[in-house]
Amino acid sequence: MSDAPPSDGGPEDDGPRPLGIGIRPTGQAPVDDRLRRLEDADHLAVSGHLEVYEDVHTGLRETLASLDRPRPQTPRS
Repeated sequence: MSDAPPSDGGPEDDGPRPLGIGIRPTGQAPVDDRLRRLEDADHLAVSGHLEVYEDVHTGLRETLASLDRPRPQTPRS
């Protein structure tokens, strides 16, 4: 029996593999920050993806909701 680790399809190959999907900047810092958080899923097992997706979804919803909030009036000169 060999002590060498399996090279193809063995249990050692079952870990997370980054998808390598690039995130293109939107020009909106709060949105870009949330989208960059998706890259964290590349380093997690599938069981950890849900937490990342929910965090990103919540953050994007909050960012969208903030657009509906009234902004303080600035004095005109």
